[in-house]
Amino acid sequence: MLTPQEQEFFSQLIYTHSGIALGPDKTYLFENRLGEVAKILGLKSLAELHQRAKTNLTNDLRDMIVEAMTTNETLFFRDKSPFEAMRLTIIPEIMKRKSATKVLRIWSAACSTGQEAYSVAMMLNESFPEIMSTWRVEIFGTDISTQVVSKAIEGKYSQIEVNRGLPITHLIKYFRQEGSEWIVSDNLKKICKFKKMNLKENLTALGSFDIILCRYVLIYFDLQGKQKIFRDFNKLLGTEGYLFLGSSETVFGITDDFVRNTTNNAIFYKVRES
Repeated sequence: MLTPQEQEFFSQLIYTHSGIALGPDKTYLFENRLGEVAKILGLKSLAELHQRAKTNLTNDLRDMIVEAMTTNETLFFRDKSPFEAMRLTIIPEIMKRKSATKVLRIWSAACSTGQEAYSVAMMLNESFPEIMSTWRVEIFGTDISTQVVSKAIEGKYSQIEVNRGLPITHLIKYFRQEGSEWIVSDNLKKICKFKKMNLKENLTALGSFDIILCRYVLIYFDLQGKQKIFRDFNKLLGTEGYLFLGSSETVFGITDDFVRNTTNNAIFYKVRES
């Protein structure tokens, strides 16, 4: 059992190093996730983990604690409507507008184990083969967790994972089987690049993007953290880029810099023109 003081210590540690705000109502989550960390370290209790973190917080221990508390729920083609909006409306618009430069950059922020980025790559390959063959396409995935980024780079998924959202035709076409696991094709890996990154960092160093998908992660940030991230997104997208949030997320009450739009049953946001 965690004492309120111990939970507050871990809450502050996680907030400081990730920007994720976990309130006092998350006791079960703390005990469940950090209990696993204590077991891995051979500690007998959460009190021992608290004492070690308080007196000897190495970078490795800090990362273990932060990564244990980040949620990595994901699946292929999660919420179909954003992918349909990109396929039917947004990518065609970008193709017309950028026919001279022929560069397409898409960012999957908080990409978890990579399914979202690879789903975008498959959608592009299926519907826009000319882009894949004649444009410079960059799909960039970032996450705070070293473990999930490593898995995304490896592109290796279990049968259960590929069963979640991935059409059988895509599984056969874009994966090869290796024992009980499925490996993403090299063609997709070439355009999907992954990197460990904290959304608290200065994101503008990543350069401009045509599309940013930041779905189901901002709910874990407090108002100040969300506002900082939206300011960075503003700079990265300019007035022509597209921002997708999770279906339950909104910019309302957080920032006035973005305007809500809809197309093909999907909600997206564009930077408000001054």
